[in-house]
Amino acid sequence: MATYSKSTVASGSDSFIDFCCFPCLEHKIDQWADFYCENCQKCYCAKCINLHSQLFGTHVTYGRGDTSKWPVCKEVEDFLQKCDLHDDKHLEMFCEDHSQLCCTNCAFLNHRLVRHIFAFKDFFVVRDYSIQPYSDKKNSSSFL
Repeated sequence: MATYSKSTVASGSDSFIDFCCFPCLEHKIDQWADFYCENCQKCYCAKCINLHSQLFGTHVTYGRGDTSKWPVCKEVEDFLQKCDLHDDKHLEMFCEDHSQLCCTNCAFLNHRLVRHIFAFKDFFVVRDYSIQPYSDKKNSSSFL
């Protein structure tokens, strides 16, 4: 798993490092990551990527220009899944009538009269957005 963001505010700095270099972090050094290795699923600074490339020349790495191919920070993922009104709740429901994501508390309090509210897992099953048909095709195909 990749090493993710880290705030350095506690150490007296007001900066925020979005991705930390994994080897540097193991040595208790807060170093901004410049590269992500898809094979290792770890981030590296410019100095560490040189050593990594010497050892693992065939690994696929992405620089800062390709951050769309980097993993989502755990903190960002957690933030996106939290309810704005109920910090202790995760977004688990979708109100189709309001086109709104909501937690179970919001669903009960604010969407009681709505006819089309679904748990995420039910919404994707009801709407047939399942990936099962695609995986069946892939598994049934013969590869030469």
